[in-house]
Amino acid sequence: MIRIAAFLVVAVLAASNVTWAQTSTAKYAGEPFATGVGGRALAMGGAYAALSNDVTAGYWNPAGLMQMEYPEIGLMHEQRFGGLLSYNYGGVAWPFGPKYSMALTVTRIGVDDIPDTRNAFVDLNGNGKLDDNERVDESKVTMFSSAIWAAYLSYAIHAFKDISLGVNLKLIRHEIAESGAFGVGFDIGAMYRVTPDLTIGANVQDITTTLIAWDTGTNELILPTAKIGAAYHIDAFGGVITPAVDLDIRGESRDFASTLSAGPFSVDPRAGLEYQFKDLFAIRGGYSDIGYWTFGAGVHLPKLYLDYAFGESPLASDFSTDPTHRISIRLQLEEPKFFRKTEF
Repeated sequence: MIRIAAFLVVAVLAASNVTWAQTSTAKYAGEPFATGVGGRALAMGGAYAALSNDVTAGYWNPAGLMQMEYPEIGLMHEQRFGGLLSYNYGGVAWPFGPKYSMALTVTRIGVDDIPDTRNAFVDLNGNGKLDDNERVDESKVTMFSSAIWAAYLSYAIHAFKDISLGVNLKLIRHEIAESGAFGVGFDIGAMYRVTPDLTIGANVQDITTTLIAWDTGTNELILPTAKIGAAYHIDAFGGVITPAVDLDIRGESRDFASTLSAGPFSVDPRAGLEYQFKDLFAIRGGYSDIGYWTFGAGVHLPKLYLDYAFGESPLASDFSTDPTHRISIRLQLEEPKFFRKTEF
């Protein structure tokens, strides 16, 4: 497995070198993949690089898959801008013995049923424009979708004492009308249990620089993003309080669009706080990397986790929409035959 991963990394690097001269970096090209998954993580502002310990670790930090004791299935649905845009997530993660875990994560963000009127104009004077005395023939109006798919194949290992490592092979597909694009990228993550209560995590997304190749001949590059975080568990009030902090470090020259910037580099902090009572329920709050507050709660039923996250996007007032509500579920296959005692 290590040799195969090494070969794939070298192959992507070689391909990137060939196309660099023909491709320009697209600022914010990776933004559609920055939304995040899971009600728990999103209610904590996405400060999850060091806290990932469930099926959503396939997105946040693949090394966190080593903290799972049972296989899990995760689902999430979200709608934005009055239902115009939908965001869906599905994932499955499976621990194999004490040394490694695997996961598959799939996300789709898109707008469906977009009217295509390009071939529906009744052009009476033949000037190629819709004039005042002309109309659209509704029988010739067709529909199309604009969607972005991403699939993450994750592999994690318990590498050393108190240290786990993980890697994602990421496949990306853009679709808009008759045009499309395809991309391949890699993420590499690590977790270090400093003490039983303190964990440090890091995930470098698109570490080899991800190339998005359009069938129109246009190429885009997604530059690496480093997510570095820490989480600490405190026993209090009959439960556990967990503060978490992450830093998103990018090299896209975001300037005023980031919290801190210096030259091409920018830093955006995330912060979250969770109170969990005896693994029965939890309340959460956070601050996201794009500057808005998040809140949420979770309930643990037998084999089932229900999580809710609320966040008000800065764009909401511009589009006259309600704040974003996110609901996710995690089904845990909590059976003795599936139990994996974690070494991390």
